[in-house]
Formats: sequence, C-alpha cells, structure tokens
Amino acid sequence: MTREDAIERLRWFLCHKVLKEPTLSLRDDEPIITGGLMDSLALAYVAVFIEKEFGVLIPHNELTTEAMDTLRQMADRVLLGARR
Repeated sequence: MTREDAIERLRWFLCHKVLKEPTLSLRDDEPIITGGLMDSLALAYVAVFIEKEFGVLIPHNELTTEAMDTLRQMADRVLLGARR
C-alpha cells in the first residue's frame, strides 16, 4: 500500500463517516483537529477504523493531536504500523 492509497481511504472515511460532508475537499496537510473539523473523541473513532481497515493498532498514547492532525500524519502512522 502506498501513502496515497492510505490517504484516499482515510479521506473517504473522514469525509463520509466522521465529518458527514462527502463533498468536502480535505487537503492532505489540512489540520483536522486543530482546525476544528473534529475532536479527540472522533479521533478514537478514526483509530478503530484504522485498526479494522488496515490492521494497524495505534496505542492510546500515540493518538494525539500532534501525531494525528492531518491526513498525511494519519497515513504515515498507518504505514509505520504496517511495517511492524
């Protein structure tokens, strides 16, 4: 899986299921949490999706705004977990 594949799957999930705005043009580097689009509770929902969709478990201490604020950061974390 490429970073672009992970980003697109995450973008679809965020726009359709979390933000409920399928037509939103969410950029790869757009701040999602610090930008006010979702909160930390929604991040936990994203973590569950990542575990089911990609088979990557992200420990709670790594579910932070600093580490998971953009699509690019989320995709990089997915790819890191897939390599372990």
